[in-house]
Amino acid sequence: MGTHIRGDQKLVFFSFFFITFAGICFSLPENVNPRSLFSSSNASTSSGQINSNSVLVALLDSHYTELAELVEKALLLQTLEEVVGAANVTIFAPRNEALERGLDPEFKLFLLEPGNLKSLQKLILSHIVPTRIGSNDLPKKPDSAYHRTLSHEHIHLEKQDSGEWTVDLARLTHPDSVTRPDGVIHGIERVLIPRSVEDDFNRRRSLRTITAVKPEGAPVVDPRTNRLKKPAPPTKPGSEPALPIYNAMAPGPSLAPAPAPGPGGPHHHFDGESQVKDFIQTLLHYGGYNEMADILVNLTSLATEMGRLVSEGYVLTVLAPNDEAMAKLTTDQLSEPGAPEQIMYYHLIPEYQTEESMYNSVRRFGKVKYDTLRLPHKVLAQEADGSVRFGHGEGSAYLFDPDIYTDGRISVQGIDGVLFPPEEVESKPVSQTVQPAKIVAKPKRGKLLEVTCQMLRVFGKDSQYPTCH
Repeated sequence: MGTHIRGDQKLVFFSFFFITFAGICFSLPENVNPRSLFSSSNASTSSGQINSNSVLVALLDSHYTELAELVEKALLLQTLEEVVGAANVTIFAPRNEALERGLDPEFKLFLLEPGNLKSLQKLILSHIVPTRIGSNDLPKKPDSAYHRTLSHEHIHLEKQDSGEWTVDLARLTHPDSVTRPDGVIHGIERVLIPRSVEDDFNRRRSLRTITAVKPEGAPVVDPRTNRLKKPAPPTKPGSEPALPIYNAMAPGPSLAPAPAPGPGGPHHHFDGESQVKDFIQTLLHYGGYNEMADILVNLTSLATEMGRLVSEGYVLTVLAPNDEAMAKLTTDQLSEPGAPEQIMYYHLIPEYQTEESMYNSVRRFGKVKYDTLRLPHKVLAQEADGSVRFGHGEGSAYLFDPDIYTDGRISVQGIDGVLFPPEEVESKPVSQTVQPAKIVAKPKRGKLLEVTCQMLRVFGKDSQYPTCH
C-alpha cells in the first residue's frame, strides 16, 4: 500500500511539472526562445566589462597621459572596448611632450572644439591598428609594411639604415612599451596627423581660400611717398619689381578715386583681389580680428567688392572692430536682410588715412566727419584721451590697434567697438490740449428763499441781495 502511495506522488509531481513548464512557454513572447532562459547566465558572463589586464586599461594607467585624456575627450572608450573585446590591437602612442609642446597650439585648440569631434576621433583612431604587431613582427630591412588603422587610413612601417623603425614620419622610440594579452603599445616620438584632418584644419582656418601656410608679408610702403620703407632684397635680373612702378603715381590721402584704368583696361596696374586677400590674411595673423575677416569673406561678398574698387583705382580705409566688440552684436542687429553689409559699409572710408593723418586732423580741426560707403551717413572722429574716437556718445569706439595694414591702397585701423550711424529722431507735432472749463454748480435755494426773492424782485430790491442772483 505504501508503494502505491509513492507512485501517486510521482504521478502528481510530473503532472505539476509539465503543466507549469507549458504555462511558462505559452506566456513567453513569440520572439523569445525558451532555451535562452537556461543560457542567460552564461551570456551575462561573456558580455561583461573589459578585463582589468586589458591593453586599454593599461593605456589609461600608463605614462601616456595626454593620449589617454584625448581618448576620453573624444568619447571613444566604448568604441575601443568593443574593438579590444573582438580582436588584438596595436597602439602607437605619442609621448606626452609631443602633445604638450610639439603640437601647434592652434591645431590643439581646433581638435578640442566641440564642433571638431570627428576630426579628433579620426586622429586618435589613426594610431590604432586592429591587429597585434609586436617587436618581433616589425618589418626587417629592406622590407616595409602597410597596415590599415581604425580610421581607415594606412600607416607605413619601415626599418631605417640606422636600425630604428619609423611609423610614417614618426620614429619608434619605445617598442613593446606595454604588452598585454589583447594588445601591445609602442611609443613614438610625434603625433600621426591624417591628411584629411590636416585639410579640415586648413579649411576652417583659411576661410575657404586662405591656407594655413603663413603668407609672405606685403612690402611695407610709406603712405606719404608710396615707396618701400626698407630696400627690397636682391632679385634675379628680369624678375618683377617688388613694388609696381605705377604705385609712384598713387594719390594722396584726400584723393579718391585715383586716375587709374579699371581691370578691363589695357593696363592692369592694380590687383585689388590680391591686396584685399593680403590684408585679410594680415587680420587673421594679427589676432583678435577673426570675426571681421569672417564677415568679409563668408557672410558677405564685401571682399570681392573691395577688390573691384581697389582694382578700379580707389583707396580705402577700413575701421575694423575687434572680436570682443563683434561679440556684443545681438541677433536682432544681424538677422535683418542686408544688416551685415550695412554695418560693414559704415566702417569703410573711401580715403587713405593712417593713424598719424587722422590724429593730426582731429588735433587741428577738433571734429572731422569722414564719408563712408553707407551713404549718406558719415562717421565722426574727434580727439579723446590722446587718441582718436569715432562715433557718437555711448556708441563710440577708440582707435585701438593703429596701422594694422598699410600698403598705400588699403589702410586697416583696429577699433574697440562697432559703429552705428546716429538715429534720426523724427520730429512729432506737439498737440495742444485744451483744458475743459471748470463748471461750478450753483447751490440750490430753498422754497422759502425762492418766494422771498420773488417778492423782492417785485419791489425792485433783489439786487441788494446776492443770494437772489
